[in-house]
Amino acid sequence: MEIQHINDPKKGYFEALEDGKQAGQMTYTWAGDSQFIIDHTEVSDDFAGKGVGKKLLMATVDFARKNKVKIIPLCPFAKSVFDKVEDIRDVLS
Repeated sequence: MEIQHINDPKKGYFEALEDGKQAGQMTYTWAGDSQFIIDHTEVSDDFAGKGVGKKLLMATVDFARKNKVKIIPLCPFAKSVFDKVEDIRDVLS
């Protein structure tokens, strides 16, 4: 599975692709220069239960760490993963 990242000064998204087919997408909006808000996660029905959402979130966490920015998880899915996985909370705003 390939994770692509599209980012611009206002918003962006991480997209999971498998064999050219979109498996899922996690969108975010920048809240200043040092943090962004994860606002939505969507996984295709064909990929439900295969960990696509978590792969997208981990790519988002990696991006935040590399760029020294923080995350505000307004998306219920992202928030639930942050609540369960303690070792990724270092990127929370």
